[in-house]
Amino acid sequence: MKLATYKDGSRDGQLLVVSRDLSIAHYATGIANTLQQVLDDWNFLSPQLQDLSDALNQGKARHPFPFEAERCMAPLPRAYQWADGSAFINHVELVRRARGAEVPATFYTDPLMYQGGSDDFLGPCDDVPVPSEDFGIDFEAEVAVITGDVPMGSTPTQALEGIRLVMLANDVSLRGLIPDELAKGFGFFQSKPATAFSPVAATLDELGSAWDQGRLHLTLQSTWNGRKVGMCDAGADMTFHFGQLIAHICKTRNVRAGSVVGSGTVSNPGVEIKGKMEWPKGYSCIAEKRAIETIQDGQASTGFMKFGDSIRIEMKDRDGRQLFGAIDQKIVAASAPKPARLRAERAERTERAGKPVGPAATSEAADSPESAE
Repeated sequence: MKLATYKDGSRDGQLLVVSRDLSIAHYATGIANTLQQVLDDWNFLSPQLQDLSDALNQGKARHPFPFEAERCMAPLPRAYQWADGSAFINHVELVRRARGAEVPATFYTDPLMYQGGSDDFLGPCDDVPVPSEDFGIDFEAEVAVITGDVPMGSTPTQALEGIRLVMLANDVSLRGLIPDELAKGFGFFQSKPATAFSPVAATLDELGSAWDQGRLHLTLQSTWNGRKVGMCDAGADMTFHFGQLIAHICKTRNVRAGSVVGSGTVSNPGVEIKGKMEWPKGYSCIAEKRAIETIQDGQASTGFMKFGDSIRIEMKDRDGRQLFGAIDQKIVAASAPKPARLRAERAERTERAGKPVGPAATSEAADSPESAE
């Protein structure tokens, strides 16, 4: 089944079941109002949602309506945890090589991971607000999973059993802020603003044979300002699969239902063409493109994103159909919050808190984010 969350004025939105072809949807009202409710009681609620999904795909649902990605929040609008790995060692190798550094041997056996902000995710079509272009704005195209409960000490194989849903991510990075943050020795913070996710999160059965032992073997497409810059294989070169990433978290603590785990920048090795290294599959973040340019030409020539730039991230199945819907965002200048607006937002949330939702309420170098690499 495929699940999404519509904006309704509340923090956690309204849960939807979406058809396989992403054309129509149905409110999950009567089963669950939010995705977190489902994750907390997966064994009881997910079969009911699956029944609704089956009815929707068979044309038997009672109140379907056209699905609009523009109305979506992130599938899980805020999460108990957002942990992002660096599972593609090729990305690590490139950025290290570009600045003349070696990759430590442990990087091949122990994944890199940081814990980002999970209280304020962006929807797939929300603008990306940034205070300044000088911060070095970059997109990062990734695959992400949402987990159920995974106990401390779980093996990678056991951790795979805890994956509930898969989606795409744009893990925005502010490259200009990274060097000073890492120099403090405490990791990323201000350099990692809100992350965006695809309109839809899908259960593993929706992925078919493309999902194999914790890797998604499909092409992740990145389009920057209307120009396709990445057609990267999200599976073949993933050094650490999602079970290994989750087990890494579980070494010393439990992972609870509603945790989101990212793959890190999807990256593929170059190939030698007529005696020269080329990267025909492109790139999933600008930092990697700059690393390639530095390796080839001695310096980077591609600049970071500017206000007004757009980024589109999507993935199609083996029949060419949209799998999760597209992340389609624009970079904008962040505006300072105004007290009157904040008061209005609080008042709106308070007003909506007592109203029904669902059908009843409607007519129916330091260029890398992993520079610790």
